[in-house]
Amino acid sequence: MKKKGICVLDFYNGLKDQLRLSILGGKQGLENRLSVAELNRPGLAITGFFDYFAHKRIQVFGKAEMSYLRSLMREERFERLKQIFLQKVPCIIIARKLTVPQELIQLADEHKTPLLRSPYMTMKLINHGTMFLADEFAPSMIINADHIEVYGVGVLILGKSGVGKSETALGLINRGHRLISDDVVVLKLVESNFVVGEGQSITQHFMELRGIGLINVQQLFGVGSVKVRKKVELVITLEIWDPNKEYERLGIENQYYTLLGTKIPHFILPVKPGRDVVTLVEVAALNFRLKKMGINPVEELDKKLMAEMQKEAMERK
Repeated sequence: MKKKGICVLDFYNGLKDQLRLSILGGKQGLENRLSVAELNRPGLAITGFFDYFAHKRIQVFGKAEMSYLRSLMREERFERLKQIFLQKVPCIIIARKLTVPQELIQLADEHKTPLLRSPYMTMKLINHGTMFLADEFAPSMIINADHIEVYGVGVLILGKSGVGKSETALGLINRGHRLISDDVVVLKLVESNFVVGEGQSITQHFMELRGIGLINVQQLFGVGSVKVRKKVELVITLEIWDPNKEYERLGIENQYYTLLGTKIPHFILPVKPGRDVVTLVEVAALNFRLKKMGINPVEELDKKLMAEMQKEAMERK
């Protein structure tokens, strides 16, 4: 599991383009830790009421807060702001590109508290910041696998080294499906109820193929052949065919694979010469989609068999 929390610099780098963030002061505090995935508007704190003040959160000064500060005499404004900084808040963001009092910049430098500014509306800034932090703080793990979008279904392909995960993924890409990540997949538990997979930023959309080496999937197959992230909806494990093992033939019993505490439908595909594993993965994805639509081949066959048995029983009477 990834250690909870990031530094202010990570927050700034992650959102500086999206929110057009700039640094006004307190650069020495960019390594301050963020441990809470929410932002706070310190309206009551500015008036001197610090009971229940969420000091561990990023503080966002919007139009209301800045208007109130401008209404104060300089000395009183300085004291009110000083009390905010004494709470050791990790970071302050000024919304709407509002004019910043000089004493706010001075206090940010003195207390080593990053002071950022964005031209965006206060609520938009808070919403984007909260979503970014929630994603960063989500429980996560790194797994050796291939993650492919097949007919719109996020398929995670597992298996021991050399079993053919990358080759299967390449075959799927060649048929028009999309690569999320090869070999190393970062999994995150989003909103505590589903798992998404993505690649590591440096190696994303590269593939390593034995005998050929590294390839850039996006450059070879086009921009439509890759995707940044995808929900993991189906897990398929490839394993070398074991003649002594009894493999599932009808799919009567549902199998599941647990990732980050979440149970995900799971199939085990035995691999041996002559088996078209790429087609099998495609069929598994299509069958999964049918089941989501309420169409289950096993149940349909069972109904037909029961109907036939009832018909034969009636004829014997």
